[in-house]
Amino acid sequence: MAEKKQALLVFSKPPIPGMVKTRLTTEFGGFLTPEQAAEFFKRSLYDVCEACMHALYELKWANEAKVAENPDADVITYDFFVSTTPASNVELMKQTFDAIGPWPMEIHYITDAGATFDDHFDDAFKQIFDMGYEHIVSVGGDIPTMPKSHITQAFQWLDYFQAQGTPGFVQAPCQECGTSLVGFSYNTPMNHQGVYYNLDGKPALDAYVEKIDAENIPCAYFSPIADIDEKTDLAHAISCMRAIERAAKYQPELFVPRRVLDWVDYMGIVVSTPPNEEHDPRQYIDE
Repeated sequence: MAEKKQALLVFSKPPIPGMVKTRLTTEFGGFLTPEQAAEFFKRSLYDVCEACMHALYELKWANEAKVAENPDADVITYDFFVSTTPASNVELMKQTFDAIGPWPMEIHYITDAGATFDDHFDDAFKQIFDMGYEHIVSVGGDIPTMPKSHITQAFQWLDYFQAQGTPGFVQAPCQECGTSLVGFSYNTPMNHQGVYYNLDGKPALDAYVEKIDAENIPCAYFSPIADIDEKTDLAHAISCMRAIERAAKYQPELFVPRRVLDWVDYMGIVVSTPPNEEHDPRQYIDE
């Protein structure tokens, strides 16, 4: 029996007006004030973090059941991390989470640093790996439709690759050739350099795939989950969240991002599209 630690990492800024989701504001072509955009982001962050914690508990319970059945099985601890920058923002992040606490799990706060986002990503991963963690799965705070199953399966695939002796990589795209989930193990030959900061116009998803190919890293792929940067992203997410809310009556494993939906209802936001006046000439097929 071995004892192992695995980590879920959320990158986030404090939900301060003018600092987050600025492309949703009227100044940049959106329809929200800076205060409203910050409130949306805060609620999204809350929902994402709660969904992630629920997923970690499901993994914890599954591991406990496995150990109960086989005392020689590995005992795994799942921890939740939030990384922000600069260090002065840590207290603001704590206040943000404490405002609606207590949370289902302890939140570990770290500060990431570097010249580029790639550096910040690498720095946060290194800090956690240096604490003795085996796997890290990372998500953003602006993806309220992230399913719990993506989180649980990401850790399960990393466990599988590690058990095969070939440490791996997991990812889920966003809607614009980027990523909504990324994860790998302490001994996976992977970093984030040239992924988010590159001068060749290479999408982040393609940059990761090139790294995977170059090192022959086994990988797992999950269905795309949209992050929310612009008003069309928010409209898409609202429609998806309405569908999730309805389906959850029959699929109890779904996580409903209730805080964001309550905010949408409070704001009176309605998703609409232009009337579809195009006629499908079905009569020619039917004849």
